[in-house]
Amino acid sequence: MALESKFQSDLMKELKNIFPGCMTFKNDANHTQGIPDVLILYEKHWAVLECKRAYDSPYRPNQEYYVDLMNEMSFASFIYPENKEEVLDGLQAAFGFRR
Repeated sequence: MALESKFQSDLMKELKNIFPGCMTFKNDANHTQGIPDVLILYEKHWAVLECKRAYDSPYRPNQEYYVDLMNEMSFASFIYPENKEEVLDGLQAAFGFRR
């Protein structure tokens, strides 16, 4: 099983391939505990993703709160290797984008 940091790094590269011209940013959990890992800006859209190394990886305090809150605002999700394609499909739909 890959480390979460490797999964996250690979995901950020993949997002740039799927959404040409998008910007991705790594958020600082030390600034706001539980804030999702990755911010994606694409045209007039934004989303956040909380990366986990596996579907059964534990959540940290406030992570569910921020994912739920930000999903109401735009698009937010937990993402891990087992649900990656499903989440990326949902992100594309939210951004009005088709590969």
